Amino acid sequence: MTPTVKAILDKYEGTSPAVKANLARILMQGRLGGTGKLVILPVDQGFEHGPARSFAINPPAYDPHYHYQLAIDAGLSAYAAPLGMLEAGADSFAGQIPTILKVNSSNSWATSIAQAQTGSVEDALRLGCAAIGFTIYPGSDGIFDAMEQIRALREEAAAAGLATVIWSYPRGGNLSKDGELALDVGAYAAHMAALLGAHIIKVKLPTAHVEQKDAQKAYEGTDWSAQADRVKHVVQASFAGRRIVVFSGGATKGSDAVYQDARDILAGGGNGSIIGRNTFQRPRDEALAMLDRIVAIYKGEA
Repeated sequence: MTPTVKAILDKYEGTSPAVKANLARILMQGRLGGTGKLVILPVDQGFEHGPARSFAINPPAYDPHYHYQLAIDAGLSAYAAPLGMLEAGADSFAGQIPTILKVNSSNSWATSIAQAQTGSVEDALRLGCAAIGFTIYPGSDGIFDAMEQIRALREEAAAAGLATVIWSYPRGGNLSKDGELALDVGAYAAHMAALLGAHIIKVKLPTAHVEQKDAQKAYEGTDWSAQADRVKHVVQASFAGRRIVVFSGGATKGSDAVYQDARDILAGGGNGSIIGRNTFQRPRDEALAMLDRIVAIYKGEA
């Protein structure tokens, strides 16, 4: 274990050695192992958007083995997916990369902003996962039920030695569409995930917009135009950097924008990227080249 990883784990007071060992599995894996930076491949878009919207642009990606192999060959930190995706390659790729079982999911037809539990801590243990992943929607009508659900799941996971990753995506309620990506809202969402006991927090990169009227005064007098400064604020909201924070890659975008996001995350003190569609929707060679460049950025080599 490197001094950098030990320093990160030392911030997780009250966390069992077993959970810290699984966090270390992720932090010490792949080409970024030991640096304190992470790049995670998440593939839950089949649930969220449907198979054709997710994979038709790159048909080999219909195969769950494709994603395991992509994450391994790119030297990534971990691979996150729902139950069926992980089960489809669990034996073939056992021990080759830490996995995160995404235990709740939604679909694009639902009219409510909610997710159903589709996996369990028992499943995660059976599949040899390092962590469970869970999405909350702060602002939605079902947020309090979701908070109670993740409280119980996190307790069960911790008892089994598994870490917890929380996807915190604000939407619903009085939030406008712009508000879903607002700076104050994103920082609030990250803070809620930390308060819920997330060991790794996943949020979206925020814009400079400030949504909440009651919060606007707190943001006045500071120039928030630089994305790196916005990242720094979200990290600050995550217990002053005492929690690992990774940022979503979002919708498919140009490669230059993906690389700039990584540079800004690095400059702002974020721990890395959790990037799906921007990689697996590209041909494999292009995806590997992109991931190689992102890793190099986080290593300070590009």
